[in-house]
Amino acid sequence: MNVVVGITGGIAAYKAVGVVRALVLAGHDVHVVATENALRFVGRPTLEAISRNLVHSDLYEGVAEVRHVAIGQAADLIIVAPATANTIAKIAAGFADDLLGNTILASTAPLVVAPAMHTEMWNNSATVANIATLRERGIHVVGPASGQLTGTDSGPGRMVEPDEIVAAALAVVGPRDLTGRRILVTAGGTREPLDPVRFIGNRSSGRQGVAIARAAADRGAEVVLLVANIDDGVLDAHPAGLTVRHVSTTAELREAALQEAQSADVVVMAAAVADYRPETVAEGKIKKETQGDVLDLRLVRNPDILKELTSARRDGQTIIGFAAETEADPDALLELGRAKAARKGVDLLVINRVGWTEGFGTERNDVVVVTGGGDRVTEASGSKSEIADRILDLIVP
Repeated sequence: MNVVVGITGGIAAYKAVGVVRALVLAGHDVHVVATENALRFVGRPTLEAISRNLVHSDLYEGVAEVRHVAIGQAADLIIVAPATANTIAKIAAGFADDLLGNTILASTAPLVVAPAMHTEMWNNSATVANIATLRERGIHVVGPASGQLTGTDSGPGRMVEPDEIVAAALAVVGPRDLTGRRILVTAGGTREPLDPVRFIGNRSSGRQGVAIARAAADRGAEVVLLVANIDDGVLDAHPAGLTVRHVSTTAELREAALQEAQSADVVVMAAAVADYRPETVAEGKIKKETQGDVLDLRLVRNPDILKELTSARRDGQTIIGFAAETEADPDALLELGRAKAARKGVDLLVINRVGWTEGFGTERNDVVVVTGGGDRVTEASGSKSEIADRILDLIVP
C-alpha cells in the first residue's frame, strides 16, 4: 500500500520516525511529506533512511511531473503525525500553501490525523471547532492522549504512541467485516464506595476494552461501550459508530450490561469488575479520630455479571469474557483460564497475566484465548490495539 506520512513542525515530530518505521516493517511503501518546520525537529537523512524513499518538502520541487498533485493522487492512505494546531486549522480551511496541503487536497485517500499540542491549544474553541469540522468530513482523528508535554506541562494534547497511530490508520483502510453487527463492550474498573470520598477499586486503565470498541467500530460494527473508571486520555476521542455510556459501580455496570446485551450480537466483558463491595456505605467521611487505629470493613460479594449474561444468552449471541490473573507459570495460568471459561459458560475467554508492571495500566498486552470448552484458539502479544484486532478476528462470520 502507498502510504503518505505528513510530518509537521511540533516537538512530537521525533515520534513520527516510529510511525514511518512501523509502516515500512509492515510492508508498505512509505513517502514522507515534511513541512520546513518539521525538518527543524527531525533530519531529512533520518527520514529517508527509515522510509527508504526521498523526503519531499518543497512545493515547487518536481514541477515537470506535477509532484504537488501526483503524491496525493497516488496515495492509498495519508497520515499526518504530528498534526499541530496550525496544521489542523489549515486542513479545516482547505489551505494549500505548502506541499503537504496540496497533497491532502489532491487526494481521495482516507486521511488520519494525530493531534499534538499543548493543552490550552487543544482546548481552545478554534481547535475544538476545527476538529469537529474534520470529523464531519470523515477525517479520522487519533488522540490526543493525556500526559507529559514539553517542559513541565502535562495534560491532554500529547500525541499518542506510533503503534496506536499505525493500528488506527490501517484499520481505516482495513476490513469492514463487522458491518451490520451490534457489539457491546465493557471497559475500565468498577469502584465501590466506602464513603463520599473513598472507594475500593483496581488498577485497570480501560485501554484494552476501549481498543476493542474502537477496532470494532472501525471494522463497521455498531458498538456500545460501557465505560467504568478509566485513565485520563484513554477515551478523549472515538470513531463514528461508537456509543459511550458511563458507569461507576458494579451495580451500575450490571444494570447497563443486562439492558444493552438484549440487542447485542456479541458481548465483550473486558471491564475489571470488583468481586466485593462494602456491606454498608458511610453517609459522611470516615474519620480516623473516631475509628481508632483499626478500621474493620465487612465486604459482601457482588453479582456475577458475566455469568448472568451467559445464562440469559440469546440464540446466536457470542459472549467473550476476560480473566486477569497474577499466576506466573504459563501452564497454571492457562488452567485457571480454562476453569473460569467452563464456570462462566462463555464462548471465548481472553486470559492475560497482570501484576505491578504488566497488564493493567500498560500500553501492551499478552493474551491467550480459549473456548468455553478449554481449547486454545490463539495467543497474541503486542499493543492493545493489535490485541483488539486479534480478538475480533475470532468473531468474524
